[in-house]
Amino acid sequence: MKRNTLLFYIGIILLVVTAVYLNHFYNGFHFDDSHSVYSNPNIRNIHNIPKFFKDGSTSSILPQNQSYRPVTTTSLAIDYWLGKGYDPFFFHLSTYILFLLQGVLMIFFFNKVFGLSSDNKNVIWVALFATTWYLLHPAIAETVNYIIARADVQSTLAVVAGFVMFTCSPFCRKWYLYLLPVAIGALAKPPTVMFAPILLFYVLLFEERLSLLDVFKPAHWKQVGRAILRSIPAFIICGGMYKLIDKLTPKTWEPGGNSVFHYLITQPYVILHYFTTLFWPTGLSADSDWEPLHSMNDWRFFAGCAFIVVMIAIAFYTSRTARLRPISFGILWFFIALGPTSSFIPLAEVLNDHRMFFPFVGLVMSVSWTAGLFVFDRLADKNSFITKNNRWIWAPVIILLVLCAYGTWKRNNVWHSEKSLWLNVTVKSPNNGRGLMNYGNILVDEGKYAEAENYFDRALQLLPTYSYIYVNIGLLKEKQGLYADAEKYYIQSLVFGTNYPVPYKIYGKFLNAMRRYHEAEVVLEKSLSLSESDLETRLYLAESFDRQGEWDNLKLLAANTLRLDPPNNDVLGYLDDAQKKKSKADLEADNVAASPSAEKYLQLSLDYYLAAKFEQSINAAEQALKLKPDYAAAYNNIGSSWIALQQFDKATDALKKALSLKPDFELAKNNLSLATNHSTGVGYPAKPPTPEDYINQGLIYYKYKLYDLCVAASESALEERPDYDLAYNNLCAAYNGLQQWDNAIKTGEKGLQINPNNTLLKNNLVQAIVGKKSSGK
Repeated sequence: MKRNTLLFYIGIILLVVTAVYLNHFYNGFHFDDSHSVYSNPNIRNIHNIPKFFKDGSTSSILPQNQSYRPVTTTSLAIDYWLGKGYDPFFFHLSTYILFLLQGVLMIFFFNKVFGLSSDNKNVIWVALFATTWYLLHPAIAETVNYIIARADVQSTLAVVAGFVMFTCSPFCRKWYLYLLPVAIGALAKPPTVMFAPILLFYVLLFEERLSLLDVFKPAHWKQVGRAILRSIPAFIICGGMYKLIDKLTPKTWEPGGNSVFHYLITQPYVILHYFTTLFWPTGLSADSDWEPLHSMNDWRFFAGCAFIVVMIAIAFYTSRTARLRPISFGILWFFIALGPTSSFIPLAEVLNDHRMFFPFVGLVMSVSWTAGLFVFDRLADKNSFITKNNRWIWAPVIILLVLCAYGTWKRNNVWHSEKSLWLNVTVKSPNNGRGLMNYGNILVDEGKYAEAENYFDRALQLLPTYSYIYVNIGLLKEKQGLYADAEKYYIQSLVFGTNYPVPYKIYGKFLNAMRRYHEAEVVLEKSLSLSESDLETRLYLAESFDRQGEWDNLKLLAANTLRLDPPNNDVLGYLDDAQKKKSKADLEADNVAASPSAEKYLQLSLDYYLAAKFEQSINAAEQALKLKPDYAAAYNNIGSSWIALQQFDKATDALKKALSLKPDFELAKNNLSLATNHSTGVGYPAKPPTPEDYINQGLIYYKYKLYDLCVAASESALEERPDYDLAYNNLCAAYNGLQQWDNAIKTGEKGLQINPNNTLLKNNLVQAIVGKKSSGK
């Protein structure tokens, strides 16, 4: 085929693929995008790029997911910079451009491999078909649509580019330049290092012209040696890059799985599933509900093993002749590319559809060449149906590609929003607890609480120890105003999610809303210790410090946060509070005192209301009325504050006055409706906790061995009632649980000075004394 003609067809392919993917460019952020992209402050500053190559923790705000992928993280920072924020178009566009580039390179690579195996001038058509099939395949769309999965695109592109440079450019081969994209790709995702073993088999099959069986024959060991020698540079670079990646990957990274054995025995059937998906991709799911097999005594294990044996046998058989070797090479590529995810490293999910992206390059090569040879053989027979009706050759090709294009378009629609994605997961993977939970979250956002609770209950039955389910049920109960129930679920989330920051963060936010700032400080500091890059945690903790007047802590936290996210206006506000040692409301009060006006007092009233200081909000509004007696907005603020304090009669009087002054005042009308229905209209209890509340909560913390929180609750009780012996008892018991014997003894003795007859406190003090002696401290 002439060069211009080839370029024309390549252009047509790219246009068709782009038309199919037109509906994906504004698809949202999903799944792991939340912690690696959308909530990751590191990618918001393009000047952080050098840091990405030094510190793997910049890849995610969740320690368990932090890995060394600086090329991927860099690409995300560039997209954020180009889009001036989280514009999904730019994130999808950069991935898509690399995807198309990979497709172009695949055409040249396939053509090279097929050309080494056949002198038929039509091999280019097989290469064009194989690439188009790959680019339009719905399984591939699972990777293209998933923003953080661009790492698979980048690494696979690197492998294909390396092969094109090795096979088509003597210059690149001579100076080992083909290893450059491989090294870069490894910094996107480690499976790139599979380039080395794949290259070895390429050299054996196509350059040394050996069959797989020949490798084991002494007569061919010299050729085998030459192949190994030619592959050594690739193994050195790939091995070195893997070593580097392993060294720079944070120690907090976790693969997510548990049993190596159960994961391993499941993989043969998973690999069979991947293979069948090439031909029948109707079971695609963003989050599957497959579970590891419990034993080898399962038909799926034997079916998977039988499939692998058959495929290996085919690879050996087809490697015997040059004409069939692309089939063998494609099969080997398929298995080798699956090695990192389908072997001895137990990942959180036994299968993921985006894991097919790299292996399918080899599989479509193998299957397409098989089909190509069938067509070539039929065309060589002058009496065959295909020869007599050669136009019909294109019918099955067009049908296949149209079906794939339709499937990809539909999968793009599925990935459009969180709702469409997780609804699809609940249909395709009905036994996936996480999928049910995530769809339940969407229903909560839509205000469909009863439906959401049903999904959460189903999820809880499937994953009874999954901390995130408890977090989300807690959020649901909080939205319903069931604060006691919400707190029970939040505490359960801490019990099951000890090493995860999110349960602590969400509970800390809840405690802030409950005005239990000391406890909030404890859990938020724990969350921050687990995820230092989480800006939300930092803001919630800043709120705790601000409300408690801990100005030094607030100043330090704000300064450190600004290094992470310099233009953050909320943090700058907290820093200003810390430097002036006054909250926003107090600063506004100073401003009003210096230059009083009704409008300024009204703003001060609003600031106090937002800080849940309702009495002060009323006082500020009353000062506004002294300066402007007919100020309807001030009466509305007074009414809102009385509602929050559950003084509904007083609220009604103030709001009626507001409406008499301004009959069309919609906000006052809404507030009057709340007062009439005796609804506070605020998302938290209006009254602060009592010392007794803190004591009871401390006992709950102690029951679940949350001793630090028990200490915080007890200290809060003592702030309200310094002579509360029960608080000292809880403190003593909690310090015993923490094995802080000196603190336990000190608090126990103080409590007994208040109430010498407190038997429980006496027992706890004895335990502390015995514990100290036993510890030898």
